[in-house]
Amino acid sequence: MAHLVWDWNGTLLDDLWLVVEATNASLATYGAGPVTADEHRRDFRRPVADYYAGVLGRPVDAEEFAQLDKVFHEAYRSGLHRCALTEGAAEAMAAWPGTQSLLSMYFHDELVPAVSVHGLVAKLSRVDGLRVGANGMPKAPFLASHLDALGVAGEDCVLIGDSIDDADAAAAVGARIVLYSGGFTDEERLRATGHPVARTLSAAIALAVR
Repeated sequence: MAHLVWDWNGTLLDDLWLVVEATNASLATYGAGPVTADEHRRDFRRPVADYYAGVLGRPVDAEEFAQLDKVFHEAYRSGLHRCALTEGAAEAMAAWPGTQSLLSMYFHDELVPAVSVHGLVAKLSRVDGLRVGANGMPKAPFLASHLDALGVAGEDCVLIGDSIDDADAAAAVGARIVLYSGGFTDEERLRATGHPVARTLSAAIALAVR
């Protein structure tokens, strides 16, 4: 594999605890929750509106999702400065023998400063987050655009991420995937996909190299 695409939230960035806090802040606006980290890892999915619908036990319309999303991101932003990189992240990035980039479903204008704070921008060929109003949507079309911008074919790429949505995105462009079980998704759900699963980022890199 010539190129590696990293996921950010829950993979390189250890922010599950903050995501759970922010999710509970948003659910509380509708008298629901709280959810635990294990419940979030078991139930989270994209589109995110479907996740909220599952927790609330009813459909979520566009206006309600906009409100949930607004509260979530306000709470998330307020705690982001307390987040650290996942253990072994820097070492894993250094161990990759090819080029690497980062694709996140977090807002681009906020993502780049967050990545910069941790000193990672110089290590990456490209950093992409959401530039359009499509928050909560699946990652696949964004991965395709990311690779097009890099001039990298899907078959020459491997993605390391922590969600089934990452696996679906990789499959959509013909890329390989290694799933990291220390992030947003329960390990049993990840293993059920049939894709390689690693419990540490160093193990994920070893699988990606192979």
